[in-house]
Amino acid sequence: MDVLPHILHGFVVASAPENLLFLFIGAVLGTMIGMLPGIGPSAGIGLLLPATFGMEPLTALIMLAGIYYGAMYGNTASAVLINTPGTASAAMTTMDGYPMAKSGRAGAALAISAIASFIAGTIGIILLTLISVPMASFALQFGPAEYFALMIFAMTAVSALTGNSLAKGLIAACFGLMVGTIGNDLQSGSIRFTFGTDTLQEGIHLVVVLVGLFAIAEVLLKVEAWYRDELHPIPIQGRLWLTLDEWRRSVLPIIRGGFIGFFTGVLPGAGGAMATVISYSMEKRLSPNKAQFGKGAIEGVANPEAANNACTCGAFVPLLTLGVPGSGTTAVLLGAFILYGIQPGPMLFEAQPEIVWGLIDSMYLGNVFLLILNLPLIGIFARLLYVPPGILLAIILGIASLGIYSLNASTYDLCLMIGFGAVGYAFRKLEIPVAPVILGLVLGPMMENSFRQAMAISDGDPAILISSGICVVLIAMAMLSIAAPYFFARLKALIPQADD
Repeated sequence: MDVLPHILHGFVVASAPENLLFLFIGAVLGTMIGMLPGIGPSAGIGLLLPATFGMEPLTALIMLAGIYYGAMYGNTASAVLINTPGTASAAMTTMDGYPMAKSGRAGAALAISAIASFIAGTIGIILLTLISVPMASFALQFGPAEYFALMIFAMTAVSALTGNSLAKGLIAACFGLMVGTIGNDLQSGSIRFTFGTDTLQEGIHLVVVLVGLFAIAEVLLKVEAWYRDELHPIPIQGRLWLTLDEWRRSVLPIIRGGFIGFFTGVLPGAGGAMATVISYSMEKRLSPNKAQFGKGAIEGVANPEAANNACTCGAFVPLLTLGVPGSGTTAVLLGAFILYGIQPGPMLFEAQPEIVWGLIDSMYLGNVFLLILNLPLIGIFARLLYVPPGILLAIILGIASLGIYSLNASTYDLCLMIGFGAVGYAFRKLEIPVAPVILGLVLGPMMENSFRQAMAISDGDPAILISSGICVVLIAMAMLSIAAPYFFARLKALIPQADD
């Protein structure tokens, strides 16, 4: 009950005209970005992050969060219409969404996606509101050693559970850690790994890395796909609304997907892709219509979409309460927090509760905006899939270049952006995940400082790193996260067997 006044004040803050305006802008932009195959919320936030400079921190975060969960709504369109998921988390939607579109039920598939996203998103936001304070209170027990163990767990979880290869995930994380060491050493003041270049003394700006790895890499990939002529949208046909039988079949899958998605999202590194795989697999086994899965079952669209959007809310739990991201996109948002001078974690709930609850409560409003936007306007938004690729890619490239140059009016930053774009393109071609790079870049300096502080407290005794039960549990979880890919590989292999 002591938190209730902060929650109510959060609604007042989130309802301020400026915050509502940018929440609406973020939701619209997120929906549009989500509909563009492969762009995704991480690239969209990285691309638009420079545009928020000069805004109030809370307003900027509300807009960026709106882009995040707006993209989760929007990524269904390309999955249903062109059999190409906007993000990896929409991959399971293609299994039944595209067959529905081919049978003339694209409108129904898009409608149930919007409804499932709204219901599961609301479930996720309520759970986020209920869990955040107890989790933040628990996090107050963390010292430098516990934070170091927590960041080790976050690094291993994201590296191991993102992508298809543990080795590739660890390569990406190490690359991010290496980039994070460039510039001034905060402890000693020495200059590290600048290769004699004065412009690198302050390190490489996070936005340069984000825009290069995500936006520029996606432009290069889309140019390649454009020349291959791989995108062929299917016009929206049939009734937009559902039949009574389709709605009845969707209710329980939506609720189940909402809870599974949220609690999967709470796990650092799990992400929407894992949430949808687990939820879809379970739903396929529970459904009395399992023979229709993969052929256009409405449950096969409703359930993974619910899990996808609830997972977005779950990913905010470790971000806000512990200061570590629960997904690749929240790793980008963590960088945004730091750029605005805000350190997520348990003290944020006490020091700046208006930011925490203003952001959380804005999600309630954003969820309503997205339902209103997606149901009547889904046909208009889907027109984005027909924009000539040359025009669309040129706009993305121009916005990215303008945003990076505006940071320091430096052509050197543009060169770095292009360089990281080439790295991002190579990573995508080699199927090396990009999220661990961002996590290593953001958490690397924090992890280094926590380790040094722990060593200073213990006079150099490394036993402090396993001196508390929290440390032991987190290190054990880090070891389990490394073994997790083998478990989930077997889980994915079981999905086709559900037809037996």
